[in-house]
Amino acid sequence: MRNNFSGKVWKLGDDIDTDIIIPTQFLALESVEAMKKYAFHPLRPELAGFIEPGDIIVAGKNFGCGSSREQAPEILAALNVSCVIAKSYARIFYRNAFNNGLLLLENNALYDCCEEGDQLAVNLENSQVLLGEKKFEVASIAEDLLQMVEAGGLVPFMKKLNGK
Repeated sequence: MRNNFSGKVWKLGDDIDTDIIIPTQFLALESVEAMKKYAFHPLRPELAGFIEPGDIIVAGKNFGCGSSREQAPEILAALNVSCVIAKSYARIFYRNAFNNGLLLLENNALYDCCEEGDQLAVNLENSQVLLGEKKFEVASIAEDLLQMVEAGGLVPFMKKLNGK
């Protein structure tokens, strides 16, 4: 896992539920690759087309609330976002995200200080996010969860761990 990376901010609000991340009507598509262009469709239909690999989603509280659909974090991983930084997460989404290789970070203040389009620098070794000269502490992530993200999720991580 890269310990240092940077990306452009895409800013979302509070209570972004799994129906906003990937609406039900698109779950019948043949693959996550086919679904990913519909990410955030009810909120901002154009957004998925603008997200580039390495970009960072910054959100308010309770990100990933709603149903436990695993496709929600899968879609974000398929969009190749570096991470999501939110004030808080729905518990099941949090675990599903790591299981699907998506890094989640938490911070209460960053959302109120950044704007869409800003560049953030993430330093996992120091558990910090930098916005210009401002530093924001993020909760440290357990090493096994970081390894899981690096492997691409729980299944590839377990295969690697078990030598398969």
